[in-house]
Amino acid sequence: MTSSKIEMPGEVKADPTALMASLHLLPSPTLNLEIKYTKIFINNEWQNSESGRVFPVYNPATGEQLCEVQEADKADIDKAVRAARLAFSLGSVWRRMDASERGRLLDKLADLVERDRAVLSTMESLNGGKPFLQAFYVDLQGVIKTLRYYAGWADKIHGMTIPVDGDYFTFTRHEPIGVCGQIIPVGKLIQEAAGRSNLKRVTLELGGKSPNIIFADADLDYAVEQAHQGVFFNQGQCCTAGSRIFVEESIYEEFVRRSVERAKRRIVGSPFDPTTEQGPQIDKKQYNKILELIQSGVAEGAKLECGGKGLGRKGFFIEPTVFSNVTDDMRIAKEEIFGPVQEILRFKTVDEVIERANNSDLGLVAAVFTNDINKALTVSSAMQAGTVWINCYNALNAQSPFGGFKMSGNGREMGECGLREYSEIKTVTIKIPQKNS
Repeated sequence: MTSSKIEMPGEVKADPTALMASLHLLPSPTLNLEIKYTKIFINNEWQNSESGRVFPVYNPATGEQLCEVQEADKADIDKAVRAARLAFSLGSVWRRMDASERGRLLDKLADLVERDRAVLSTMESLNGGKPFLQAFYVDLQGVIKTLRYYAGWADKIHGMTIPVDGDYFTFTRHEPIGVCGQIIPVGKLIQEAAGRSNLKRVTLELGGKSPNIIFADADLDYAVEQAHQGVFFNQGQCCTAGSRIFVEESIYEEFVRRSVERAKRRIVGSPFDPTTEQGPQIDKKQYNKILELIQSGVAEGAKLECGGKGLGRKGFFIEPTVFSNVTDDMRIAKEEIFGPVQEILRFKTVDEVIERANNSDLGLVAAVFTNDINKALTVSSAMQAGTVWINCYNALNAQSPFGGFKMSGNGREMGECGLREYSEIKTVTIKIPQKNS
């Protein structure tokens, strides 16, 4: 994710010659991509599932089946865990490897991702519907930077010496906790299962219904664009989506007007068209859920300013949708829509908006737009969220910890804090013999 928008089409659209020159310089998707790897990768080998079951994968832009992928279940997970534990065992090649060498391997992986960046971006667009240029410049760049960041950490994870009382020398070691599993969805179910399973450590990054607070003294054009990108990026399918936009009353009507204009200019189309800003939703189930929530907004009295429907073409495309006159009790203001739906609420005072922004079981991120640094710091300090952005949105990076307050999760990913989730601290104390003088 990024705080800045890929602006190629808007900047050159009026000049066809400039457009063609610009497109010539852009990376291109891999044409006629052959899908080679549909098996499960365990112990450095591609394998069929133990059950032999497969599941279909569809292109959300067309609804057509791309391939079938081997379906992993408990037996396959057990096999993967056994292989990982063998690699982690005392005396193994991995355990004996120098830390600097592990860093070199991570750097090599980053090199390989960089080499195949266009192929991987093409796969992401085919499988998920994300515009190719966003996958290339945002997602894949994030992967590469993250791998290089942690490659640099590999030989810099230090313990400390501690001046304890008595004739002892004490130091600490940060040691890996062992085999870890990562499951992308259903975090709450994982947390509940972990609680019944021998105190398993769980790091969870769950959903959000994040507030984006716009004060009257903000740069209005900039705030409108950032708020637009903050909710519509990746078709709205972002845990960080700033979907509760609180706008100060004196600029509310103008903010809504400009936001509607911007949403109507948003280009929805094929992920492989370089002018596309928004592709299809991930699948039919999510598509239907989004449309149902949009209808709930209309039924509960929010004003549908634009959008609100499917695009009536192949695939799971939804019009960029903007609601005004949204109130805190509406479903669209409380539930995570995970789609291209912008809800704009109004507020009068700082104290009011702080209370309303925090009135949620979720607390992943928040943002505030203002030119008053005192107001910005007051609001950012009061927000019950793991990340707060001031005059920017989705400014994520590999160096900074990321995670949520309240029901948005526990633990942190990224940065030095992310390493702590995967390590135990061991204290070692040595008795120092004292010679008689």
